[in-house]
Amino acid sequence: MSKKVTIVGAGLVGSLLACYLGRRGYTVNVYEKRPDLRKRKLVAGRSINMACSTRGWRALDEVGVGDVVRTHAIAMKGRVMHSEQSELTHQPYGIDNQAIYSISRGGLNKILMDYAEKDNDVTFHYNKKCMDVDVDSGTVTFVDYETKETETVTADLVFGADGAFSRVRGIMQRLPHFNYTQDYISSDYKELHIPDLNGAFRMEKEALHIWPRGEYMLIALPNTDGSFTCTLFMPYEGKDSFEQLQDSAAARAFFEEKFPDALEQMPNFDEDWTENPQSSLVIIRCYPWTWGKTALLGDASHAIVPFYGQGINSGFEDVYVLEQLINEHNEDWEAILPAFGKSRKPNADAIADLALYNYKVMRDLTADPEFLLRKKLEHRVMELYPD
Repeated sequence: MSKKVTIVGAGLVGSLLACYLGRRGYTVNVYEKRPDLRKRKLVAGRSINMACSTRGWRALDEVGVGDVVRTHAIAMKGRVMHSEQSELTHQPYGIDNQAIYSISRGGLNKILMDYAEKDNDVTFHYNKKCMDVDVDSGTVTFVDYETKETETVTADLVFGADGAFSRVRGIMQRLPHFNYTQDYISSDYKELHIPDLNGAFRMEKEALHIWPRGEYMLIALPNTDGSFTCTLFMPYEGKDSFEQLQDSAAARAFFEEKFPDALEQMPNFDEDWTENPQSSLVIIRCYPWTWGKTALLGDASHAIVPFYGQGINSGFEDVYVLEQLINEHNEDWEAILPAFGKSRKPNADAIADLALYNYKVMRDLTADPEFLLRKKLEHRVMELYPD
């Protein structure tokens, strides 16, 4: 086998997969429809910071990039809930300073792309939109956004890591017995920003900040430069919805009533509200994930809502599990690909359910005194009986 691989999508999962396969000596070509993000300023508005947890770190450490990523991450040791009266409630995530870690998605993507190219036969191709895939032969056709020229490449393996609206999956959906569901939830999101204060953090640094308000909520995750990336989640229509906040003036009045302490820390609120898009949230389930020489992973096979902080972690775990199967089956891809889908599908469905449930926990229950008491009891039992 010549070990030639095509990866469609140079996002976080595609770039991490390139790190793994490049380390194994594969010739890897990664095709991305966007320009090289390392050559342009990261644009705010569509990114919810990644919360890296154990499954994510395990995948990063296995390929040797974990320590590099840690220098750009901030530990979040618990939640800080903000009431409408600006009162704060702290809730630790675990014991012995256990934490999840906040990191910019764009910043992490740059690290993984650089690491994939370093000392490996990995090449990234940009402005290349996937048009067609022959899943059996491993042939993929791309069109260049700038020149409009088409390019057809053939590889021993093709991986679709091109996100929730994957073109590779779209081709696979035409195959017999391919099951697929797409469910939008009733809430959309908009990114906002709390800048640093002369290089310092305006709020508690090592925490995920939540403003729970029942049917909607605001969250904020810290960045190493002292800023916070904030995300408002709320219904896209109906009472207390994006539909009612048609301009920055209406949004500002809403925030003054519902999120007063957050608004005080947002000097660029009007600009952020106007310029950053309102985006939707979708859950994708499908199966099989593999066919012929082609496989799906990450959001292309199991996009979930972000409320459990496990979307990218699960995508990274896809790559880690694939690596274990490569070792187990001694690079016999006819055995590896079917085993990959069978082993990951139940876990992907479970994390999708948990993520949706945790939206209710975050927006409703984190402000409930009975829920907070229950969490204290859970914490104490965990201390007494760690096994």
